[in-house]
Amino acid sequence: MAEPSSSKPAVPLLKDELDIVIPTIRNLDFLEMWRPFFEPYHLIIVQDGDPNRTIKVPDGFDYELYNRNDINRILGPKASCISFKDSACRCFGYMVSKKKYIYTIDDDCFVAKDPSGKDINALEQHIKNLLCPSTPFFFNTLYDPYRAGADFVRGYPFSLREGAPTAVSHGLWLNIPDYDAPTQLVKPLERNTRYVDAVLTIPKGTLFPMCGMNLAFDRQLIGPAMYFGLMGDGQPIGRYDDMWAGWCVKVICDHLGLGVKTGLPYIWHSKASNPFVNLKKEYKGIFWQEEIIPFFQSATIPKECTSVQKCYIELSKQVKEKLGAVDPYFTKLADAMVTWIEAWDELNSTTSEEASSKSANGAAAATK
Repeated sequence: MAEPSSSKPAVPLLKDELDIVIPTIRNLDFLEMWRPFFEPYHLIIVQDGDPNRTIKVPDGFDYELYNRNDINRILGPKASCISFKDSACRCFGYMVSKKKYIYTIDDDCFVAKDPSGKDINALEQHIKNLLCPSTPFFFNTLYDPYRAGADFVRGYPFSLREGAPTAVSHGLWLNIPDYDAPTQLVKPLERNTRYVDAVLTIPKGTLFPMCGMNLAFDRQLIGPAMYFGLMGDGQPIGRYDDMWAGWCVKVICDHLGLGVKTGLPYIWHSKASNPFVNLKKEYKGIFWQEEIIPFFQSATIPKECTSVQKCYIELSKQVKEKLGAVDPYFTKLADAMVTWIEAWDELNSTTSEEASSKSANGAAAATK
């Protein structure tokens, strides 16, 4: 990892506090490009598809690899909550990690360059985002006020300037945009070349479409809500896994007084997926999202839900009650949400809910 500039404070590596989770169906040659940035960290690789296929990982990386047989062995009947033949399987890596922070990246994402031509250390920027507060309760027009060279603008309430703990850092992508299939079809040659040098907090009460290909989060603060749903093989929908998690996470973060940041860092997304294949996966979601988004916009969580687990179970009840009428799939998804929480708590400390509650209470206190 490159040495930080002497004029700036060093960013903590967090190498003993952060896992990198990668879902894949192929050899991980892409890691060679990331070696200067990823080699100090532990990798959790979740192999999708045929468990008998051997996945090759470049030498020198510290990693553990799980395939479908491992997931079935570890979770038993609860393995049904982990998607198969879909990148949503990555959330199994979140569950088995024992670290405070998670960074997840897709295997078709490479190191991007900033406008000066310098390689972007995406992980370092995510760490910066997670370690400094968010401002979900009042928008600062200079974006992130904690960044060097910025501050709170005139008129920003002093009582809110301590900010809120940051639970999620949502990074962006150059080259291939994260478009749905209809947009891909009408703009097949479009590429994102705009590098916007900014990070901002998504305001409380505002949803966003979360992309899982360049994402970091505080596992202790929000991990149990980072469930990527039931997608892929045997399910009527795909490519909504990260967005489903993002909607659930944002509602819970708003309830618990936690922040979500988006913007820097950028990665280079190298491979455009087939829009016709994507349309087959997405078409029900394109219709359903017109019901799903208003549902999340109006969802409220009772005050007595003070932990992420309790919030998520409450949300699952509302999914079953209100979205179950849209399609039976949502009843199945709501049940899987409960199974996910049960599996999470079984694999993690018996005091995980207490720790989550303590974090949530601390977050709420920070907003007062």
